[in-house]
Amino acid sequence: MNTKFLLIFLLFASYTYGQSYKQIHQKAIVVDTHNDILMKADDQKLVFDQDLRGKASTDLKRWKEGGLDVQVFSVYCDGAAEKPFAYANREMDILDAVAARNPDKIVKVFNYAELMKAVKQGKIAAMFGVEGGHMIEDDLNKLEALYKRGARYLTLTHNVAPSWATSAADETTKPDLPHKGLTDFGKQVVQRMNQLGMMVDVSHVGEQTFWDVIKLTSKPIIASHSSVYALTSHRRNLKDDQIKAVAKNGGVIQINFNPGFIDSTFSKKENAFFKKHAAENDSLMKSGMDDFYASDYLFHKYADEVNAIRPPLPLVIDHIDYIVKLVGADYVGLGSDFDGITLNPRDLDDVTSYPLITKALVEKGYSEKDIDKILGGNFLRVLKANEAR
Repeated sequence: MNTKFLLIFLLFASYTYGQSYKQIHQKAIVVDTHNDILMKADDQKLVFDQDLRGKASTDLKRWKEGGLDVQVFSVYCDGAAEKPFAYANREMDILDAVAARNPDKIVKVFNYAELMKAVKQGKIAAMFGVEGGHMIEDDLNKLEALYKRGARYLTLTHNVAPSWATSAADETTKPDLPHKGLTDFGKQVVQRMNQLGMMVDVSHVGEQTFWDVIKLTSKPIIASHSSVYALTSHRRNLKDDQIKAVAKNGGVIQINFNPGFIDSTFSKKENAFFKKHAAENDSLMKSGMDDFYASDYLFHKYADEVNAIRPPLPLVIDHIDYIVKLVGADYVGLGSDFDGITLNPRDLDDVTSYPLITKALVEKGYSEKDIDKILGGNFLRVLKANEAR
């Protein structure tokens, strides 16, 4: 083949490849099961149907640019917060207001059928996921009230857990726990969720709570934003036996983009960064700034330093690939944790970056069928299965 024809062939191949991953992404139903923009909107009085570049990883316009079809909005407050149920409803009000202002762009949906209708209309289908059992205030009636407002999963614990289930933080840092796992009331919560069709989320839970859920649940579960322990030994990640149990249950693990969950070397680098800037960090904290926002401030101020320690996109793909090789392509998806993490991986700067995940999966040799499952099909299957009576 002469040089001219070789060049033409290479240009054509490059164009076809570029079109291929973009077309796959466009045709797929892309689902992110965990985004914390409601927390940030409430804390910082942000309005996410406005341009929030430089302020948040998320806004309505950028979701569409990233090809997102379905967003499950995290509803979260710290476990020590007063009146967490009221806090949850206030965050839900934020989404309702955005949807009311933008009915042609985003709609809150309550089931699989409504979700598919919204996607076909080119709208973002929105649901809630309540992050932390403390937000139901030990009251099954409040669990049902949140479900009626559109909550389609409950993360049983956050780091500060409710009285009825132990968290990963509890089980790894507190030697004198009064109990491990689900109490009798905790079992009632799981059973009521199964009856309602509300997905049980095991991200953040301790291992004993996880195994209690696996033994008890009658429906497929999710881990809305967790990664792989074998690759990064963080207490929030799932071990191989847990991954296998989720697969046997028919559930799905949504990979978290948090650098500390995907890069085994990140924690050491992050600690060195904060040691270097300890005086400034202490000053921010003493001024009354929350540690999450203090970190966010420092990461933006020293962006050049931080960029050097941000893990690359391929590490996210490694966690997806690990689960696929362990149990198959039917049990993994995306739970970014955008705006709930202070630092994103390189090339995953914001919600416009989802197509780069598709590109990386294509480069890895994944079939379009399996990519469709990973981008959202697996979550949709579990959602539908939870609705079944």
